[in-house]
Amino acid sequence: MQHRKGISVSSLNKGIGKVEVSLKWDPNPAGTPAHDLDLIAATYTKDDPRGAPAYLVHFDSRSPDGTITLSRDSRTGLGLGTDEAMVLELNRLADTYGRVVVGVAIQQRGGRKTFGDIANTAVRVSEGYDELAADDFSAVAGSTAAVIAQFDRDERGEWQFHPSVRGFDTDPEAFVTIMGD
Repeated sequence: MQHRKGISVSSLNKGIGKVEVSLKWDPNPAGTPAHDLDLIAATYTKDDPRGAPAYLVHFDSRSPDGTITLSRDSRTGLGLGTDEAMVLELNRLADTYGRVVVGVAIQQRGGRKTFGDIANTAVRVSEGYDELAADDFSAVAGSTAAVIAQFDRDERGEWQFHPSVRGFDTDPEAFVTIMGD
């Protein structure tokens, strides 16, 4: 995953506040099952940052306090620009939360699909107009799911961004149980 050159995200005085993660891909060829990629956020408590998520945000859901929302959800990749978008208002998350992991899972209806099977995939993480990271999933082309970003609350209570793309070969249901490992 590429990140802003010359700017150290961890040196920002106020940490990360409000972030948008956007995902896009081209639709499937005519007559074949639709490609359906899903953004997923897992939120972990400070007391158990690597355990089970306190809650998940994905299609048809939002965080209990409204700080993480999926504002756009596509099941086909049809349309122009962003197909899925998730907003994370980290600056509004309760102090009990210390880690948020964001991933992408490919729905496996109609047979196994990997990132390499889907044309023009792209993910972007931004804070306002600043691009924090961008990736095309080429490094994880054989994977069916990937972690794309991690946010951790530091000892001052500020959120820090850690870009990375880690691929997994699993279905979406199993992915949510292991994405925070």
